[in-house]
Amino acid sequence: MNPLSIPRRTVADLWGGSREKMLFSVAFGWFLSISLRMVYPALLPYLRTDYGLSLSTAGLLLSVLWVSYACGQLPGGILADRVGERLLLVVSSVLAATMLTLVVVSGSPGVLFVATALFGVGTALYGVSRFTILEKIYPERLGTATGVTMAAGDLGNSVMPPLAGSIAVIAAWQLGFGFAIPLFLVAAVGLWVTLPERASTGSPTESFGLDGVVSTLTRPTVLLGTMLLVLWSVVMQAVIGFYPTYLTDEKGLSVQAATVLFGFFFALGIVLKPVAGRAFDRVGVRAPLLVFMGGAGIALCLLPFVGDLWLLVLVTVLASGLLGFETIVISDLTQRLPDGAQGTNLGTLRTVYVGLGGLSPILFGAIADWGYFDEAFLGAGALALVVVLVVFATIDY
Repeated sequence: MNPLSIPRRTVADLWGGSREKMLFSVAFGWFLSISLRMVYPALLPYLRTDYGLSLSTAGLLLSVLWVSYACGQLPGGILADRVGERLLLVVSSVLAATMLTLVVVSGSPGVLFVATALFGVGTALYGVSRFTILEKIYPERLGTATGVTMAAGDLGNSVMPPLAGSIAVIAAWQLGFGFAIPLFLVAAVGLWVTLPERASTGSPTESFGLDGVVSTLTRPTVLLGTMLLVLWSVVMQAVIGFYPTYLTDEKGLSVQAATVLFGFFFALGIVLKPVAGRAFDRVGVRAPLLVFMGGAGIALCLLPFVGDLWLLVLVTVLASGLLGFETIVISDLTQRLPDGAQGTNLGTLRTVYVGLGGLSPILFGAIADWGYFDEAFLGAGALALVVVLVVFATIDY
């Protein structure tokens, strides 16, 4: 595969028949949905100072965000099957804008936690529908379309946290969240205008058929994919939740420098995720997963032992392999789920792996509070290498 030909081939695969407008709308919505969740780690030093949060409590806040996001996946999947993806994606964007407003006006830790949970639920409604709508728009190029959409999320992650951090320095951390509120409303309008009225094909009976969901999710290949996503999510959410804080507390970087490096991590995903999606379409699952997770595991194990900025940049480049992992596994799983209850099944899967992964920041923050911040990252690296061994031993396609 010639890397220079990837952008041209990707555009050719995805363009035509107004599909590109739908893809852009879905991608922009995801750009906002994921990047504002990544603003939390970037602004965590300010939240800790303003509300007097320990690292453990800060980890709890991040877990509340991700667990609430996970809890919304199954209802989001069921609703996608019942009412269609367009309405649900629009509602998600409007809810996210509303709940982000509550985050901005929060005046106490209690209000902050509640507003964060509600924001997580609001953005959760976007999680499943973006996959199922893409499977219907691009059935023959799902991996590529998913990779492009997820790359749009990483574009947001590379731009929005540093931007929010700069706004916080210049003005206030509240504005670091608040500037995105009107953008969510713009996204809602774009989704309503471009997407078909009802893309989902499920019926209420199919959506709520517990037996069908259980039989689908207990298939060996689906169980394996879910296990891999759980392990990936544990590593990913712990690492991204505390990476900027670790760089400031342990490596001596300024908050601005740490958020820029954090944004650079996600900027690499702009390239990695389309590459991962095309690799899935072309060569399958095993080889790309070994490359992406292997590099990330090595990077996380090296991180505690490097201090120079240029070495931190190199480690960040290697660690960005984490960003290509989900694109491949979720594309493979989406194609294995039945059309009639695809949203419900995918929502159940995402509830499991996002929810379990969302608990990891609590433990990660507690370990850091005990004085073992370096060891926490070493543990994350070791778990990533365990994933490599599982992929090597169990996947042959």
